[in-house]
Amino acid sequence: MPISRRESGIAPAVRALASQVHPVFMLPPVACSLFGGVLAGAFAPLAGALHTTAIFAAVYTAHIKDGYVDFYLRDEDDDHPLSERGCKAALAGSTALFAACMAGLWLRVGLGAVLLTLPTWLVAYHHAPQLDTNPVTATTGYPLGIALAILGGYFVQAGTLAPIAVAFAAVFLVLLSGVKVIDDAQDFDYDKSIQKRTVAVTVGPRRARTAAYALMATALVLVVALTALSVFPPSSVAAVAGFGAVAGVARRADAELATMLLVRGSYVFLALLLVAVWFRPFA
Repeated sequence: MPISRRESGIAPAVRALASQVHPVFMLPPVACSLFGGVLAGAFAPLAGALHTTAIFAAVYTAHIKDGYVDFYLRDEDDDHPLSERGCKAALAGSTALFAACMAGLWLRVGLGAVLLTLPTWLVAYHHAPQLDTNPVTATTGYPLGIALAILGGYFVQAGTLAPIAVAFAAVFLVLLSGVKVIDDAQDFDYDKSIQKRTVAVTVGPRRARTAAYALMATALVLVVALTALSVFPPSSVAAVAGFGAVAGVARRADAELATMLLVRGSYVFLALLLVAVWFRPFA
């Protein structure tokens, strides 16, 4: 059986495998790995490359497994570019790449780097069908991966963790959990019909939306508080203003448009935090 469901051959197989690379959702974890390294104040290219590649492999695993479960096991999707064999081959390949990166990190940095990075693959592989059926784990899976990418990216450069890395990981965990609640609300009717317990299905769309923006507001308040405590540089408040403006517009939009705005707003948030940490303009 070919890798692609539509055609046989090398080119169709490559296209089918490449179709599972989703930049909108894959770039933030990879960027957060690099961001963690920036927080450390020094960057060793080999260690950084191993960690970012491991994070990419973990997120790719999540996309492949999610597509396989939704199409072949749950019959949720109407189509999928990969054959069943192709899905399993892609899972084997991404897992092998992740394992190779783990071996490299162990040799280059030590066991601590492995212990901080391995959970990203575990969360990715078990997202479907285990973690995505519970409102808590369905919401926090991707944000937890982002938080772990920051912590791991920092650790592989510094060999330890510091309060600023833990603080940034916590902020992104809370902020992106709010964004994820809005994202899941797009599929409320369908998720309810198959008894998939997202936050929107569990408490209703209106309460879910309120909870989502409460989480995002909490994350922004946390940034301000940590800036006042000198954990974050003073210019970090610019990130709060940037994301706050986007969230204000998104609050008046429907779930689909709000998700698009908030995901891109999180890019702005990360970029402004990166500028604040790297350049420290008010230092």
